[in-house]
Amino acid sequence: MRKYIVIIALFLMPVLCAAQENKTPEQKEKEFYEAIQSQIDRMTEQLKLEDWQIFYVDSIYTHDYKAMQDEFASMSAAKMSNPDLFYDVQDKWMEQMYNALHKVFTEEQWNKYLKSGAARDKKMREKRAAKKNK
Repeated sequence: MRKYIVIIALFLMPVLCAAQENKTPEQKEKEFYEAIQSQIDRMTEQLKLEDWQIFYVDSIYTHDYKAMQDEFASMSAAKMSNPDLFYDVQDKWMEQMYNALHKVFTEEQWNKYLKSGAARDKKMREKRAAKKNK
């Protein structure tokens, strides 16, 4: 199933890139921050985050997603097309966010976060890392 998603994404990437090219940098940035905000809102509702936790989650997501996006952009500019390289970058930043969020959440919140799909994502990252190290 995952292979099909990757294949579909690779075919849709030129279409999505063309759509992104028609947007101004301000529009792209606005959409970027809106996506982060919607993710934080969802997380706040699900995990009942306190104000200080929302601040840290916002800071973590804003920094790490921006850094991941910048790294993807530099890879694209360098004409890298190997999907495994992009997965490696994504996994690196997702692991960093995973570890940072663990420090912010209470034990109860962390368990809910893991059940919401984070544990499955972590296993997939570990599986890719093990496959890469073989």
